Amino acid sequence: MTNVMTRTTPRATASEAVSGLSRGLLLLMSVSTGLVAAGNYFAQPLLDVIRQDLELSTSTAAMVVTAAQAGYALGLILLLPLGDLLERRRLAVVLFGATAVFLLMSATAANGAVLLAGTAFAAITSVAAQVLVTFAVALADPEHRGRVVGTVMSGLLLGGLLARTVSGTLSEFGGWRTVYWVNAVLLTVVAVLLWRVLPRLHTPAGMSYPSLLRSTLVLFRTEPVLRWRAVIAALSLASFNVFWTSVTFLLVGDHYQWSEAVIGLFGLVGVAGTIATPVAGRLADRGYVQWVAGIGTALLAVSWLAIAAGATSLVWLLAGAIALTVAQQSVLNSNQNVIYALAPEIRNRLNSAFMTAFFVGGAAGSALTAAAWVRGGWAGVSALGGALALATFLVWVAERASSARATRTA
Repeated sequence: MTNVMTRTTPRATASEAVSGLSRGLLLLMSVSTGLVAAGNYFAQPLLDVIRQDLELSTSTAAMVVTAAQAGYALGLILLLPLGDLLERRRLAVVLFGATAVFLLMSATAANGAVLLAGTAFAAITSVAAQVLVTFAVALADPEHRGRVVGTVMSGLLLGGLLARTVSGTLSEFGGWRTVYWVNAVLLTVVAVLLWRVLPRLHTPAGMSYPSLLRSTLVLFRTEPVLRWRAVIAALSLASFNVFWTSVTFLLVGDHYQWSEAVIGLFGLVGVAGTIATPVAGRLADRGYVQWVAGIGTALLAVSWLAIAAGATSLVWLLAGAIALTVAQQSVLNSNQNVIYALAPEIRNRLNSAFMTAFFVGGAAGSALTAAAWVRGGWAGVSALGGALALATFLVWVAERASSARATRTA
């Protein structure tokens, strides 16, 4: 299968287009992924104020977060494989524009049902972020793949983290709907910029859309590495989301009593995790990808000890949040580098299968959080998150043992 890259000028192969990934273009792609992914996190520091404004129960309010994760997972399995079928610049721009429209739907929601629908639809089309990730990988030199993935994923991470801060701040000044209006405008601008500066890239898979979807699902059967890494990713995001879904309820509670704006600022502590992403990418380029994964999964489990102590100690809560974010991003980056190296010609479908499992795990973590909080408060949440993190580490250990056995018998 030949990857074909087209511009208004003569065609060139994807490998010849490496020089087209300038620092400026890489930066734009990184910022764009952050902006389009941000909408999936706006509600997290606003759950309490949204609950009161729309007269929702705590469980229904928490479902807004679950709708974002589930919608993103649906978009990954239904839309991301289209990168192996359609011209990618057009696909990315259309998805950016659609996300802006659905954010406006959330901004004007009069009840919980409309907000949930707007959140879910915006999440489905926000897989534009992953379209840009594989786009950047296709343009990058293979020996710099880890750095490129790390850079673009840093933008995505920052978008999620800063979304919490910005939404909390704007809520104080203009209400919880304001951030949805602002992001819709920004995404419209980004869509125009991407249309002007992205090269045309078409990697036709030579099959129909239903066949494309079937071939994506079949990868779970034919690619054992994908299966292992998908489970590790799903468990790690489930653990991560347990914390970020529940921390708002802790911070508005009797011990902390924080406002929405201050809760939004708490998201800034996770910015430390952006340091880990490019570092993990560079280590992967140097052959240490498995070490990054192992240390990351171990740190993920240890971070929950600090988080549990954070029920009454801000210092421990901050330390746990930073450790959790660094660990999560290290694990994700190492997994992505392993997956992207399997078969470049089907990279969009590999990414679709992997990221679908990843966000299904995240949605499950968010959904379980509500029950854990209602039944056990912060102790119940910490037990759930810690158990998921420990399972992530144990699965990584099992995957390494399985790989060693396969190598010995080969």
